[in-house]
Amino acid sequence: MIAELLISEASVRRGGRVLFEGLSFALLPGEACALAGPNGSGKTSLLRAIAGLVRLEAGEIGFGGADPAEARASGLHFVGHQDGLKPARTVREELDFWGRWAGGDPAAIARAAEAYDLVRLLDLEVRRLSAGQRRRLALSRTAAAERPLWLLDEPLSPLDAQWRERMGQAMARHLDAGGMILAAVHDPLPIPAKTLDLGA
Repeated sequence: MIAELLISEASVRRGGRVLFEGLSFALLPGEACALAGPNGSGKTSLLRAIAGLVRLEAGEIGFGGADPAEARASGLHFVGHQDGLKPARTVREELDFWGRWAGGDPAAIARAAEAYDLVRLLDLEVRRLSAGQRRRLALSRTAAAERPLWLLDEPLSPLDAQWRERMGQAMARHLDAGGMILAAVHDPLPIPAKTLDLGA
């Protein structure tokens, strides 16, 4: 299991261009960090590198002594800017797929549907959802299976004020339980968080 996130002298190159280099920071249990910086500064690439989807040009990513492959497979949630949902599936099918893939049981998946107000939408196809509803469906996987590290890319962008507040409450509960959150943002997170500015 992931005890902490440690980034040491990390560099990422995309499309022949170095996005950032020599980046080092740590994220400990109970901490949140907002990744700031202009578009193209590497926020999404850093999240994807931590999730194992992008290779570092240099440096290391550590998970507090946990095996990196095991940590990525069972210790983190990655919710990208694109929701990663299949439009032709129903909300029920998507929630069940992602919940089970992350290790959630039927009871936890049902609680996630209630927590993110998806119960009345379960039989709708994903393509019929609004942008905010799709975002809630994507974020609901964090409640369907407990994992210590949340990697979130613009998690609040399509949500209305009520759901931004409710997501802030969910984030606070996760941190209170010893979880960690690293989120790429343009607007401030609704919880206390340190800031890492990749454009600085």
